[in-house]
Order: sequence, then structure tokens, then C-alpha cells
Amino acid sequence: MKNLSLIIFLFIFSTSFLSVSQNISEQIAFTSSNPFSFSDVINNFDNLDEQEVFGQLVIPYDSLNPNKKYPLIIGVAGSMGWKSHHLEYLKMYQDLGFATFELNSFKSRDIKSTVGEQNQVTTAAMIVDAYKALEELSDHSLINKEKISITGWSLGGAVTLFSAWLPLKNTINTELSFASHLAFYPPCFFELENMEFSQSPIHILIGESDDWTPADPCNNLVNELNDYCNIDITIYKDSHHGFDREGGLEINENGYSFKDCMFTLTSEGDVLMNYLNIPMSNALLQKIGFLFCASKGVTIGGNLEARNQSFKFAKEFMISTLMSN
Repeated sequence: MKNLSLIIFLFIFSTSFLSVSQNISEQIAFTSSNPFSFSDVINNFDNLDEQEVFGQLVIPYDSLNPNKKYPLIIGVAGSMGWKSHHLEYLKMYQDLGFATFELNSFKSRDIKSTVGEQNQVTTAAMIVDAYKALEELSDHSLINKEKISITGWSLGGAVTLFSAWLPLKNTINTELSFASHLAFYPPCFFELENMEFSQSPIHILIGESDDWTPADPCNNLVNELNDYCNIDITIYKDSHHGFDREGGLEINENGYSFKDCMFTLTSEGDVLMNYLNIPMSNALLQKIGFLFCASKGVTIGGNLEARNQSFKFAKEFMISTLMSN
């Protein structure tokens, strides 16, 4: 009888625990658009072609608190799409009590990778996707719209960083803002005519030895922006692009190395070619512009120490920016 009582107790305890901590998952779809450049957004936003986009929302639902509204982290993948280490971050956030949204800009457009092209799905289009996701999820009954952050890797890091650039943000949405921006190894090789960024916390994590999206331009950009916004950077020693992956270093022959590039980003959103100062306003002009400074072949791979440190930092950053009053 004692054994039976113990079994019943353990069963009730375990099922009660599961009911408290069970995740709920929901596909969310919304209408976005397909701009090629930042300039397309700033100067022609209302006339852009529409694009249906979707993503996966996961909420660590607390059944004992059915009216709870959850802080949310929107994740944006890089030019190779969603990888296992990206999903590890989302799982970590869920375990901490954050809702997460896996933005699927590539799958929504039937694209697997943009490595070597960087024009099939552009940074501008993904920034619009991110803000349209923000708008849609802000109305969700279980989401705290004041506590929605964005994080992304590489191309997704560019989305994360430049979603805070006010000429873009204020064109897309003047009412809603991301609570914080955590950008992993974003491209920073731009001289900005307009230094206006969101006042939400922005942090860049990047490897010292990154030859895909180099660290020095990010460090310089942070120094230039310190007087204008709340931005900081962490540079990991002896670390390359994708330092937070598992596994060793490898060469990606198709990826562009931008270590010799520095483009001007005008207030109107044009990215100008080196030397010629011609806007790279379409795929052909972008390809020509890359010929002046970029080369194919980049190093990518994990660094265990940097990986562990970046997961720890991401955890602390999101807690401090989303769970503090």
C-alpha cells in the first residue's frame, strides 16, 4: 500500500510539473515585402511588392498563470539559414521563461542559402520581415509587447543591428521598438552619414579573426556611435565567423570576405561602391561593387571558449534587458 501511495504521489507530482512547464508552439504568418535596398524602404515603402512570411512561435506556457504575458526574443538566421547552434540559443531562452520566434525569411521565399550571392533575400527585406513580425506578435494575447527583443547571426546580425537605425525603423514603424538588439558577427563595414539609432541597448558579439564580417569595422562603428546610442561590443580572441558553433574551422569557398571593404551608407539608405560612389541599388550593381574590394573564400568555425562565453553573455543580456523593470 505504501508503494502504491508513493507511485500515485509521484505520478501526480510529475503531471503537475509538466502542466506548468509545457511549451506551446504556433506558426505565425504575416504580410511583409521585398525591398532590395535600404533606399527602397526609405523612399518607396508603400509601393513595395508584398510577400507572405511565416515563423514559429514557442511559448513556455505556465498553466498556473494563464494570464501571464511573456517577454519575447525574435531570432534571425544568417545567410546559410537556421543552424543547430541558433536553435540552441532559442532553447536556452525558452528554458529561462522567454517566448521565442524563429523568423523564416528564407523558407518563406523558397530560398535555402544566400552565401555567395547576398541578393536573393536582402538585409532590407529581412528588416521589414522583423518589424512586421514585431507588429503581429505585439498583438498576441500571451506576449508582452513592451518586452520584445531581436537577435541574429551574420546576415541576421545585420538585421539585428540595422533594425535599430532610425531612418529605416521610423519608415517602417514609429510606434513599436525592439527592447534590445543582440547582434552576432554582423557586417559593420559602413561609414554612416546618419548616426541616429534607437536608444534600446545594442550589443555586438564578434570574433577577433573574423574574415567574413571583420571585427575592426564593428569596433570603429561602436566607438563612433557611443555618443548617439546605447551600444557596446565584445570581441572574442582567436575566434572566427561562427565562433559559437560546435566543430573546428573550415573554409567556405563561396562566402565573400569583406575585410578590405568600407562602403558609405547615405542618409537615404543608398550603399555606395568604393571609389565610384555609385549606389548598389540592384543585384548587378551590387555584384560590380563587390568586385572592387571583396574576395571569395572565408573561414568559419567554432571556438569552445568563445562559444561558452557568448551563450553566457546572451543569457545575461536578455535577462537584464527583458526581465528588469
